[in-house]
Amino acid sequence: MATIVGSVMTSHVPAIGGAIAKGRQADPYWKPFFDGYPPVHSWLGRVKPDVAVVFFQDHGLNFFLDKLPTFAVGAAAEYPNADEGWGIPTLKTVRGQPDLSWHIIEGLVADEFDITSCQEMKIDHALSLPLALLWPGGGEWPVRVVPITINHVQHPLPSPKRCHKLGESVGRAIRSWKSDARVLVMGTGGLSHQLDGERAGFINKSFDMLCMDALVNDPLKLTRYSAMDIVREAGAQGTEVMAWMAARAAMPGPVRKVHSNYHIPISNTAAGLLVLENEETALSKAA
Repeated sequence: MATIVGSVMTSHVPAIGGAIAKGRQADPYWKPFFDGYPPVHSWLGRVKPDVAVVFFQDHGLNFFLDKLPTFAVGAAAEYPNADEGWGIPTLKTVRGQPDLSWHIIEGLVADEFDITSCQEMKIDHALSLPLALLWPGGGEWPVRVVPITINHVQHPLPSPKRCHKLGESVGRAIRSWKSDARVLVMGTGGLSHQLDGERAGFINKSFDMLCMDALVNDPLKLTRYSAMDIVREAGAQGTEVMAWMAARAAMPGPVRKVHSNYHIPISNTAAGLLVLENEETALSKAA
């Protein structure tokens, strides 16, 4: 069966793409952010994932307010990165893993999730930039991808509890997939931020720290919040933390924190990074 090697949760601000394209990683403004990633590169070099299952938000690229599914799973052979109008370069097309996509879709439907299955899907900065942060330098992506979008745009939003259950179901499906593939689970977005309105630029560091701690030690703690609780605590776009929750829920049982980083602000967003692996996996490697 397939093995989940761990989870990476990271922010996905469009401005990251501009900083990469212009070589500004060492600029004083950007350095504390980019300095968080070399330990992740080393860890990925050790665990060597073949596939990345990514929970993220579609920012109106594939779905708009007139037709916006709560959850959608990509089941394509490849996913092109579209020009989003941010002035950032488009990145190389990502190869899909349709066999795992359909296995996950079947598992989700069996668990009574009403899933939108996408045999064509474009990807935006919410997926392409995390890949560029994890595997910098250009060239072919070393992993195939299963993209899973969560609605963080059109209310009513899914609850944190429902997103946790989504992750649990996806985790079960991955672990029952008849393959020797090594699977990385990713959650992208956040942390606290609000892009417009009276609270534009809002960042709540104390709540971000609470979330990062709970994701390691007590993920069910976050399921006690409603979606509107998250909006109040983390800003209108801070609900993207539910993608992190789904990624964490795919890894049952105790986990070990491999690495974390937190820096504010990047653009007007609290930028977080968290790497987890199953505690029993870490113990077996140590033995």
